[in-house]
Amino acid sequence: YLAFEAIEEGRVHWSDGVRISQNAVSAKPVRMGLKADTVVPLQELIYGTAIVSGNDAAIAVAEHVGGSEENFVRMMNIKAKQLGMWNSNFVNPNGLPAAGQVTTAKDILKLSVAYLQRFPRCLEIHSQQKFTYNNRTRSNANRLLGACPGVDGLKTGFVNASGYNLAATGTRGGRRLVAVVLGATSPGLRKTETTRLLE
Repeated sequence: YLAFEAIEEGRVHWSDGVRISQNAVSAKPVRMGLKADTVVPLQELIYGTAIVSGNDAAIAVAEHVGGSEENFVRMMNIKAKQLGMWNSNFVNPNGLPAAGQVTTAKDILKLSVAYLQRFPRCLEIHSQQKFTYNNRTRSNANRLLGACPGVDGLKTGFVNASGYNLAATGTRGGRRLVAVVLGATSPGLRKTETTRLLE
């Protein structure tokens, strides 16, 4: 949301070259495979964050948009309150485990709906089933894409403490729905339960 907002307001641009910091590449597990001191277009980093959950890419985007990871997290918490996410507190930009970092299904729903309403073109990214960077192709973990008719986004997540999570969206008959499942014990259960909610 914050990256799209910064682009819309002209503070950053899709084509910006982002110098990758050691801080970004140290994010484990590294999904995108960024190298320190290389320059990567902001657009590639947003794709890497959205499609393959690049923890390294998320930090690189945060540093570019916010000036620093810490300032970006501050921006996240301010925006969360503006969106009515009263039960959320963010400590890092990539969702990896951290003391005090919490959210709820209801808050993720509020964020998802606000994001889709303000930046509907984001689905051009989130609907992609694969992403290739540096000659390596990875699959989107959102297994509803191509499997549940009408689904065109949105975002998966996994950490041991909260299990397998998914905010999924799709349209059928001109009606858009968003379903949020948190705490599934496996990717298969996440897919099944989210499909059941949407259906």
